[in-house]
Amino acid sequence: MAIKNAFYAQSGGVTAVINASAAGLLETARAHSDKIGKVYAGRNGIIGALTEDLIDTSAESTEAIRALRHTPSGAFGSCRYKLKSLEDNRREYERLIEVFKAHDIGYFFYNGGGDSADTCLKVSQLAGTLGYPIQAIHVPKTVDNDLPITDCCPGFGSVAKYIAVSMLEASFDVASMAKTSTKVFILEVMGRHAGWIAAAGGLASNEDHEVPIIILFPEVTFDQEKFLAKTDHYVKEYGYCTVVVSEGVKGTDGKFLSDQGLRDAFGHAQLGGVAPVIANIVKNGLGLKYHWGVADYLQRAARHIASGTDVEQAYAMGKAAVEYAIAGHNSVMPTIERISSSPYAWKTGMVELSKVANVEKMMPADFISEDGFGITGKCREYLSPLIEGEDYPPYKNGLPDYVRLKNVAVTKKLAEFKI
Repeated sequence: MAIKNAFYAQSGGVTAVINASAAGLLETARAHSDKIGKVYAGRNGIIGALTEDLIDTSAESTEAIRALRHTPSGAFGSCRYKLKSLEDNRREYERLIEVFKAHDIGYFFYNGGGDSADTCLKVSQLAGTLGYPIQAIHVPKTVDNDLPITDCCPGFGSVAKYIAVSMLEASFDVASMAKTSTKVFILEVMGRHAGWIAAAGGLASNEDHEVPIIILFPEVTFDQEKFLAKTDHYVKEYGYCTVVVSEGVKGTDGKFLSDQGLRDAFGHAQLGGVAPVIANIVKNGLGLKYHWGVADYLQRAARHIASGTDVEQAYAMGKAAVEYAIAGHNSVMPTIERISSSPYAWKTGMVELSKVANVEKMMPADFISEDGFGITGKCREYLSPLIEGEDYPPYKNGLPDYVRLKNVAVTKKLAEFKI
């Protein structure tokens, strides 16, 4: 069997550990050079494949690839670009085949979330629809933790750790000033439809440090009257209150509280700005002094405080993707299978992409407290192992020493293609 080259790309919002998956994939591919030739990375995701803007990862040193494990963000550039169906845009699929043929690519690895899984599934079907054999493996990644089947998603554990730590530290701050200053602190976190990240804020309150935390989940319709009553109760009992709110929280009218009226490349509402909305509700409803903040990119870029569990699992997913590909699998995704929560144990599994693409995993009802403002013991048992362990990057002059790749371009062989 002739040795084929591989294409790898990163897609969607990046994470603190997506490069760890890249490291796992590239190091494993190099260890199987008898089956996989060069690995070409797409500059800015699938767009790099369509425009033949490829990066020769073989030009990177062993040390540089290893350093990806502790470097945040997307080393090769990412994008939000979703392939339409073959019927709606045949030219893009034909272009992919042209590029794959020109560079002798037989393996396609796409590192991303739900929309990326859909793209990977469509590429995996090229053999049947357009007669080009390609093995497509999806490498899971999303801070939202909303991919189905897999127990958790690489990228989530580190965001969860960041939010839990931030809520704990902010709560200590507010508590110290509550007598004469701020009574309520609100932190806005990511999470369009699933409240996994917001739920992580609940971990800041435990047996050692009881903290009055209110969580606003996308899965729970926002009830202003109940929220104000809960906030008032906590402030009277503890002297202060901290709130973690998901960007995807909706009102009784079914609309996002933070909908700006804009849409991203996938057609999703562009969210952001729910924290000041909640802050104004607190001000107008209770007359309390407040502060608010938005975690935004900080939560997903915080490699300095990454979860050790998350880093290990992200690397394992990249490694497994290559192993599944050379074993002959196509249209699949490596998964994380939980064996036990205490002590925490997990293993790598595999699922067909048709069961993953365009399916979102929401917070189970029994993970949310009866009043809708907190997490249950079952949720805590699920979340706790995912934020455990530290995997600090090396430091230089007081700052993390992250790597920047050379990203040497591969010589183009085809005519220009506009998307």
